[in-house]
Amino acid sequence: MTRYAALLGSINVGGNQLKMAELRAALADRGFANVATVIASGNVLFDHAPATDAELAARIADVVKNDFGIESLVVVRTANELRAAIDDNPFVGENEDRFVHTHFVPEPLDRPAFEAFVAAYDGPERVAVGDRAFFVDYRGGVGDSKLHQKMRPLGLRNTARNVGSLQRILDKMTG
Repeated sequence: MTRYAALLGSINVGGNQLKMAELRAALADRGFANVATVIASGNVLFDHAPATDAELAARIADVVKNDFGIESLVVVRTANELRAAIDDNPFVGENEDRFVHTHFVPEPLDRPAFEAFVAAYDGPERVAVGDRAFFVDYRGGVGDSKLHQKMRPLGLRNTARNVGSLQRILDKMTG
């Protein structure tokens, strides 16, 4: 069995209320083992026989949709991949953890298109490309950011976690 983290988008924000105890129970009923949640925003830890991230994400998204009526982007990562999401973020340590985010995408980014966007983007946020992620330093705050509106032409579905949340998820995952 491999330990995984599923990061669900749009959970307990924007009216998509989901009790973590109910989510844990639904996933356990579907064969996910040792299910735990971290913070009440859709961070699920579980053990499962090795499978592709896409297969696991699709199964979890189906449970969330069918059992709770919520359409959610789900990305699945291993502990090593979460550690890389912190270590590879060039903005870690340059600002408060709550302003520095890793945005997870389900598949590799179109690097040339994303790099062109980053080169043309004049902030105030700082943005960098990763593999199946991109990194943002929101500098003064997330709430007033216009970054995502400007990124719409890239067509990226993503779910983000700040560095502090990622560290809490990783600590619980490996602890």
